[in-house]
Amino acid sequence: MAWRCSGRTNAELVSNLFSAGLITSPRVRDAMSSVDRANYCPSSPLAAYEDSPQPIGFGATISAPHMHASACESLLEFMPENKGACVLDIGSGSGYLTHVLANLVCGADGGGDGKVVGIDHIQGLVDMARQNMRRSAEGRRLLDSGKVELVLGDGRKGYPEAGPYDAIHVGAAASELHQALIDQLKSPGRMFIPVEGGDGWGSQWIWVVDKDKNGNVTKKKDMGVRYVPLTDAPK
Repeated sequence: MAWRCSGRTNAELVSNLFSAGLITSPRVRDAMSSVDRANYCPSSPLAAYEDSPQPIGFGATISAPHMHASACESLLEFMPENKGACVLDIGSGSGYLTHVLANLVCGADGGGDGKVVGIDHIQGLVDMARQNMRRSAEGRRLLDSGKVELVLGDGRKGYPEAGPYDAIHVGAAASELHQALIDQLKSPGRMFIPVEGGDGWGSQWIWVVDKDKNGNVTKKKDMGVRYVPLTDAPK
């Protein structure tokens, strides 16, 4: 179904995802509608509205829109608008989902109370994400106000300086459920992370990791996926 959701414009893409039931929340629909994906697909703006991954340079990709929608839907209950929610986006790449997550916690105009940190291990992508966000007035406000912070670092270790986090999104496949990331979740909090299957066949699965108000952790194996690996920066 996902491949049928491609559109000719950002509005058409999001409308198709909503009509197909891949987006179910109006909040997610509105947050994705207000971020033009073409600003974040520098290598192929004409393909920005396809429901498929696209290369962004440095051996990285921007995930398919339906996967971004799935992540937002999964994390949504831990990202209330204008309630001071703090979110970590690991493998932030060209900055698209970081911007969408900021819209969810800060509102479409960026005026609400909340913060999103995007972390990537490639300086060129961190610089690109900043440039991409500055293509819109809303993106500039989020950056200039400090409600979005884009940093260089090893996402496998999280970013404890700004934690703990209500929600953590991981945009590349980890070799394991890194304990450092679980430790940086609030109680309650949720993480959405693709993990290598460990079966030797290259399988990957989304894991949804919940920490309850008492600090108890539960892990749920969700759908099979295909992400680039969460690795060291290229030499």
